[in-house]
Amino acid sequence: MNQFTVRPDTASAVAAPRRRLAWALTPRALYLMLAGCFFLVPAFFHARYIFAMVAWDLCVLLASIVDGARLPAPRLVDMEREWLSAPSLGREVEVELTVTPHGRSLLYCTLLDDLPAPFLEQPASYKVAAYPEVRASARYRFIPAQRGDHATGKVYLRYRSNIGLTERWAVADLTQTVRIYPTLRTPEENRLYLARHRRIELQMRMRRQRGTGRDFESLRDYLEGDEIRDICWTASARRGALVTRVYEMEKSQAVWLVLDAGRLQGASVGRYTKLDQATAAALSLAQIALTSGDRVGLLAYGPGTQQLVLPGRGAAHLRVLLDALAQVRLEPLEADHLRAAATLMHRQSCRSLILWMTDFAETAMQPEVLDAAAQLVRRHLLLFVAISQLDLQRQAGAMPETVDAMFETAAAQELLDRRERLLRRLEERGAMTLETQPESLAASVLNRYLEVKERGIL
Repeated sequence: MNQFTVRPDTASAVAAPRRRLAWALTPRALYLMLAGCFFLVPAFFHARYIFAMVAWDLCVLLASIVDGARLPAPRLVDMEREWLSAPSLGREVEVELTVTPHGRSLLYCTLLDDLPAPFLEQPASYKVAAYPEVRASARYRFIPAQRGDHATGKVYLRYRSNIGLTERWAVADLTQTVRIYPTLRTPEENRLYLARHRRIELQMRMRRQRGTGRDFESLRDYLEGDEIRDICWTASARRGALVTRVYEMEKSQAVWLVLDAGRLQGASVGRYTKLDQATAAALSLAQIALTSGDRVGLLAYGPGTQQLVLPGRGAAHLRVLLDALAQVRLEPLEADHLRAAATLMHRQSCRSLILWMTDFAETAMQPEVLDAAAQLVRRHLLLFVAISQLDLQRQAGAMPETVDAMFETAAAQELLDRRERLLRRLEERGAMTLETQPESLAASVLNRYLEVKERGIL
């Protein structure tokens, strides 16, 4: 997907005075007035120089008033904020602020864009020179830090003439709701996976694999051993002999992206949380699966269902999935895995591939997610994905130097051993498992999906 298809709308507005007396003397005017104090030196000898100092300051003040009167009113200044790229995690976003004055003089402007913390930690100011009736712009870049919908603030403007004795203050109401998406993979990043899928599809077409799926392929005469349910009775009646339907492997299959948004997914792995990493991997798989012709659905859940998108295909459906993944939010409570499994079983009756990204609770009892997975593997092909605990791995491999460090290392090793045993238990029940590092999560998920397609086990 081209990232420019999900850019926020351009916001534009006419500037307004920031306050009733929205003007002030510039540092240049203050320095000139301060220069009048040099008349105090000869004033020690001749008192008339005091009048010279007052006259100088009055002239500077009068010039400042005239300069301020020549500045256009804020209502004669148009402001605009344009997003040149889609805001997404891990990608640099470029924004352009534009000023268009309708006065008669050149304006030197200082712009301050009030964006919230998920965009910028601290607002920065930008300077532009704007000629009358000519658009002047300033561009800046940043990397978003949090998914979801966020309200942007106003743009504050200070402008002065080339004389620079007085400046006016204005504000443009460019508030808008901007959605930060999961990390969007570029077509270049997906090229290798798409090429591999085309090779798999060609191999499947050459093998044909008749009779192993439920997609209709052709009709032929009935042979001994054919199933009764495959007989086409209408064709048999026309021919006066039994005719059997021949099936082939399904070309379009259902893929479900199931995301745990409970408290366990709030752990930080690098710059982002586990949930952020999971949404990025889910979006990458959706891009490849939809391009390959499969139908993709989404279930994001915490204690309740957050996002539910039924399987579909096409570029429009990818946009729906993208919007839903952007709005998946972290919840402070434990996720209800059994409820999620029941929802999925109700919504998807036919066999499908389920990519389930979650984690194990820190409890001595059997995690609830194992019981939920046992329900799904009876009907579906389950790929259980867990993100590695980097801090546990570092602690488990550390050489303890104190008694406390020894206990911490032993606890970390015990937790890692428990995770391995739980993953093996899932495999024994028929699920596929994948535990990987955060930075390789998307690539590992895509490779496993292509492996499933290549082996034809769905």
